[in-house]
Amino acid sequence: MSASMIRKGLELLSDDIKDGSKKQKSAAKKKHTPSKAEVMGLVSSNRQGVSRQVRRLQGRLGPGKSKATVKDKRIKSAVEEFRKKQGKSHLSSNLLYFLGTGFRATDSDTMKIVNQNSGRQSRHRPDRTVKKAPEEKSVFTEDEFQQFQKEYFGRTVEEGN
Repeated sequence: MSASMIRKGLELLSDDIKDGSKKQKSAAKKKHTPSKAEVMGLVSSNRQGVSRQVRRLQGRLGPGKSKATVKDKRIKSAVEEFRKKQGKSHLSSNLLYFLGTGFRATDSDTMKIVNQNSGRQSRHRPDRTVKKAPEEKSVFTEDEFQQFQKEYFGRTVEEGN
């Protein structure tokens, strides 16, 4: 064998050893919950309480283990939790926004909105306002009427009564 072949073989062997040690370390770190068959070997031979022992032994390792410890727990204030869960009131900011705007809706827009929001039944609708006919204005003034009465009747009609 040549030296280069021995060197390549040693490199491959060292790579395998490094990869194997990493796998062993990761397997040691990552503990899994043992299966029922693995646990049965650990259970005592007497028949009573076997299922309870299996459950107890299976629960020792892995993600199912009990974490009822106070270690690494941060004590939460009840007041802080209450404040987090309570929604913030936006009333004051909304009022400032609406009072600060200089825009005023036109009467036609407000009437459209009121009409859309009123119910469909006739009892929900207000009575329609009847438009009053404007009083007709006379072309003649009161003085002209009195002068006409004097000329036509010779006297005013109101005085004759």
